[in-house]
Amino acid sequence: MRLLSVIPFFPLVLSAGLVLAAPPKSEELAQAFELAGIQLLCEQSAPLIARGLPEAQQAQVGKLFATGKMCTGLARRVAPKLEAAQLQQAEALLGSPLAKRFTEAERAVDAGAQGLAAYRLQLRERPPRAERLALVRRLDRAAQTTALAALLRYEAGKTQLLLTLKGRGEHLDEQALAAQTEAQAKALTVSSAEAVESFMLYAYRQMPSAELAEYAALYEQEAVSRLLQVSVQALPGLFAARRSRLK
Repeated sequence: MRLLSVIPFFPLVLSAGLVLAAPPKSEELAQAFELAGIQLLCEQSAPLIARGLPEAQQAQVGKLFATGKMCTGLARRVAPKLEAAQLQQAEALLGSPLAKRFTEAERAVDAGAQGLAAYRLQLRERPPRAERLALVRRLDRAAQTTALAALLRYEAGKTQLLLTLKGRGEHLDEQALAAQTEAQAKALTVSSAEAVESFMLYAYRQMPSAELAEYAALYEQEAVSRLLQVSVQALPGLFAARRSRLK
């Protein structure tokens, strides 16, 4: 690594850099999590896991996977891998007027309404323009939207399976649990990608392609990309830690 070769020659510069590159406190990630949509993932965890479970298990899930505990636990894992300056830059980008316009477009969509359902049927007969689809897929990759959605569904499914086994007096450790559910991960990614893609095409249908490209570029900025990448990497460990407390 080239960095290692310069360390002995610039000890004072390196020391100053360490101060400037100090990680943020975990509680300082709350705004960035909300702007990036990670807060929503925390909110959805318990309801998704609890769906269809007996009441006693639902109560346990509600306590262990509560929104506050999920986001606090995730922040503690993510904060040491970020720099305070990176976090500030990510918040500025995600809170920009451009980002707010797209967020408003997303919030205007009622996922259960007929408009989105009809649009999805329409896409089968009239696919979007190739360049428009490429922009949406570029944004999806940069924003880690499919990755986060698929990961949430996968980890929720693993947790439900473990609870079902525990209800029968059985148990699987994390390694065995992952091995038993590995085949489902790919299918969840494919179905999540399809849902995210159609949602984006519908939500952003009034947005000019130039603005969509600019929005994708915003998520490709290092500060935002790092926040999302580290969050995706930290989520499996967080879910595993919460699962270890299930009875």
